[in-house]
Amino acid sequence: MNIGFIGIGRMGRFMARNLAKGGHSLTVFDTQREAAQELVSQGASWAESPRAVAAASQVLFTALPRPQDVEAVALGECGILNGATAGLAYFDLSTTDPDTIHRIAAAAKPKGIHVLDAPVSGGVSGAEQATLCIMVGGDQSVYMSFKPILELIGEKVIYCGEQGMGSVCKIVNNLINLGNYVLVSEALTLGLKAGAQTETLFEAISHSSGNTECMQEFPASLFQGNFEPGFQLDLGAKDVGLATELGRQLCMPMELANIIEQRFTEARNRGWGPLASVSVTRLQEERAGVKIRV
Repeated sequence: MNIGFIGIGRMGRFMARNLAKGGHSLTVFDTQREAAQELVSQGASWAESPRAVAAASQVLFTALPRPQDVEAVALGECGILNGATAGLAYFDLSTTDPDTIHRIAAAAKPKGIHVLDAPVSGGVSGAEQATLCIMVGGDQSVYMSFKPILELIGEKVIYCGEQGMGSVCKIVNNLINLGNYVLVSEALTLGLKAGAQTETLFEAISHSSGNTECMQEFPASLFQGNFEPGFQLDLGAKDVGLATELGRQLCMPMELANIIEQRFTEARNRGWGPLASVSVTRLQEERAGVKIRV
């Protein structure tokens, strides 16, 4: 099958590589051509624009940082919809808001192009090892037709419902995960200030009901003072903002989410945006006067 992939970033390069490993023909594009050099050297074809990728593809994936990037790549003059032919299945793997997906789908429908939101969770390691969770919203028959392709990049592919529901599930997931950084750092500084040792706290909580997946990242990151990305704080702030915006649209009370968003905004204002999302914990360290280190 002819597969197109746009967005050869930290995760995109691994997802694209795993699709090619499935024996498919791969055409790629990124705003930074050098990002795709490894894939091209392994047999992928380079395209000069998203439009050219679409023209060469039966199924196409985008993995981009922000909803506005997805919309520009899909709807721009040299975008996907201006190069695609009827029958193309377009899966957006990015964390994108439902409204953006609906706008793209509305423009695609008259052209016979199928648009599905398919955000992924599992980080760079999950992308590399093809163990991602993929949350898909859109036409179920199209989803079923291309599920074997999706399974080349994720071990858990979940149909979430109508268009936009994959995005909703991912936004909720990321709000919980990113919010845990704020809560867990507050809890750990409490224990440390009271005299507990970092290693002891970690071991006790890891085997108890307070264990969280985000905390299991800490031994290699926070406990070592290592804030290299990973998943950038800028993107974490974007994802929390998608959640609070969705809450506003639905007239939902989102008190805790708004506090989490304020923390991420403050961390960005400190210039920590390019660092890992776990950097938001540094704000609590400052307030408590305690470093969460081994």
